[in-house]
Amino acid sequence: MPILELSTNVKITDPKKFALEFSKFSADTLKKPEVYITVKYVYNETLTFQGTFDPAFTLTVYSLDNLNEHENEMYCKLFFGFFMEKLRIPGDRGYITFIDPGRGFIGYMGTTFAKIFGK
Repeated sequence: MPILELSTNVKITDPKKFALEFSKFSADTLKKPEVYITVKYVYNETLTFQGTFDPAFTLTVYSLDNLNEHENEMYCKLFFGFFMEKLRIPGDRGYITFIDPGRGFIGYMGTTFAKIFGK
C-alpha cells in the first residue's frame, strides 16, 4: 500500500511517463509489489527551499510494516539518487518524510489492512 507523494518545482516534460517510472522504482526500493504502489506527482512552481526557487522537492512516503530508522536510511540514499539522476535535484534540496500509519488506518476494498493482513 505504499503511497508516495512527490512535490517539486521541477517541471517534467512527460509526467505520466515519469510517474510510471517512479512507481516501478518505488516498488523495487520499498520491496513491495507494484500493484499496491500509488504515486502522486505534483508540480509546484512556488516550492521554495533554503529561500530560493532552485530545483527542490518534498517526498512523503506512507508504507506499512517496512519503515524504520535503518531501512529509511537506505531508502533515502536510493530516492535522493533517483531525484538527482531524473530531476537534477541535489541531495541538499529536499526532504523525505516516512510515515507508517498502521494497518488499521489504511482502507482498501471496503476494509482496512488490519483486517486483510491481521493486526
